[in-house]
Amino acid sequence: MTRSELNIEKPKSKFMLMTIVLLGFFAVFTALYFYSQSLITIEAPKKELGEKIIIQLPSGKSVFTYENLVVKEDGKLFYKGERNTLDLTGGTIVYEEWE
Repeated sequence: MTRSELNIEKPKSKFMLMTIVLLGFFAVFTALYFYSQSLITIEAPKKELGEKIIIQLPSGKSVFTYENLVVKEDGKLFYKGERNTLDLTGGTIVYEEWE
């Protein structure tokens, strides 16, 4: 081999080595990123809703809810949920476990 042939081959081997090293670093950082994302969990705080109750309505239907979501105002019984309010006046509250 001549000197010019030796000099031509050296950059190719360095280029291949650098490519392999860079791909290895990229693979390691990608794996660490996805691993760290799997460790992060965001949970909503637990709300204390009270005991489970059943409200028997005069029409014979039942409403299954929690004690802290039912409010008595001015002699009326209301269910106050996150997005809605229902008038349950005339219903009787029964403290029972339901599933």
